[in-house]
Amino acid sequence: MAPAGGLATINRPIREAARMSRRVAVTGIGMITALAAGREANWAAMRAGRSGIRAITRFDTEGMRTRIAGCVDFAEDAPGRPLSVAARCERMGEAVIAEALAQAGLEAPFAGPLCIGLPPVETEWPARLAPLPRAATRDYRGLIAAAEGAERATYEEFLFGGTAQRLARRFGTRGAPQAVTTACASGGSAIQLALEAIRRGECDRAIAAGSEASLQPETLIRFSLLQALSTRNDPPEAASRPFTLSRDGFVMADGAAALILESEAAARARGAAILGWVLGAGERADTFHRTRSSPDGAAITGAMTRAIADAGLTPADIGYVNAHGTSTPENDKMEALAMHGVFGEAPPPISSTKSMIGHTLSAAGAIEAAVCLLALRDQVLPPTINQDDVDPELGLDTVPRARPHAFRAALSNSFGFGGQNVCVALGAA
Repeated sequence: MAPAGGLATINRPIREAARMSRRVAVTGIGMITALAAGREANWAAMRAGRSGIRAITRFDTEGMRTRIAGCVDFAEDAPGRPLSVAARCERMGEAVIAEALAQAGLEAPFAGPLCIGLPPVETEWPARLAPLPRAATRDYRGLIAAAEGAERATYEEFLFGGTAQRLARRFGTRGAPQAVTTACASGGSAIQLALEAIRRGECDRAIAAGSEASLQPETLIRFSLLQALSTRNDPPEAASRPFTLSRDGFVMADGAAALILESEAAARARGAAILGWVLGAGERADTFHRTRSSPDGAAITGAMTRAIADAGLTPADIGYVNAHGTSTPENDKMEALAMHGVFGEAPPPISSTKSMIGHTLSAAGAIEAAVCLLALRDQVLPPTINQDDVDPELGLDTVPRARPHAFRAALSNSFGFGGQNVCVALGAA
């Protein structure tokens, strides 16, 4: 005989189990950007609308059209001899993972995989030229041995996935680390990989992270040749200005963030404090152009729609969107088009933290997901600064100043070169 309430009563535990299997708990957050080292210091600076953009000092920018960035510098950096991209990525990755683990109440060895977004691997010119000063010696055998030793060290440092492997060893994570490079969507892709691994039951917990340090002369010049960078060098704080009429390009930046993700059952079993939820993720490729989005915004709209559906939500449930918001005219146009396509004539508030920290490329998705979680925690929207000439044609509430806001779910957008688009849906604890 069926219990009182019939099938609805029988199905309620099944629906609850399905709900718990879809959402994944966040129990730790770590962050470093040009604003500050540490989660809370960054969040306080963002709420205050501060900018971390400043003049580049780690290498000579004389004659360059762009001379500013969101720099994360270390004591070991010396003018003309900065840390390598790989070393800086590793240093920041280690810092944010350690901070996230500490908040989660976990320590190494970590009982789960590492999923991390990283920049493309490329040996920089200082490393390529390192053996050459030894050419003055007449001991050619010694020169060859020194050069081979330098090349081996350089190869091991820049080996694809090497940074992820070293971080995996440092924290004792399980299995091969998943190093992903999907351009500006890499951080979001890392979260999606970790989310899906937990949902499939392959692990109870995972580290999802992104670390970016591509700011070096070659990369800066290449983006300049694409006319993608802002040339508003003075004052640097005003250079990143998404959604404005005077936007003229993005600002490169260093940065990293890490999230500790756990199944709801695993987090509750150990009594962990749940900071928020990764509710879902969506991706969709855009094959229109190597660097440009399709004019109809279909892929961007599709990624957003899929993330919302994967979370089991409707567009009406999303109370805030952290924009990809790079400060390039085309990105702003496509993102605004997608916002109206998904949410209709009155989209939820949208802000770009890139206006304060610059574009952290491979780390952006991880950093911005962390920002969404902090915004949900405190029920405060971070601002888009430099909004003194908002583009009225976009029809968006771009949050020019931080403000209180009651909401339960947010969307983090990450759209990359090569048509790699990932959106992550996040929920309040």
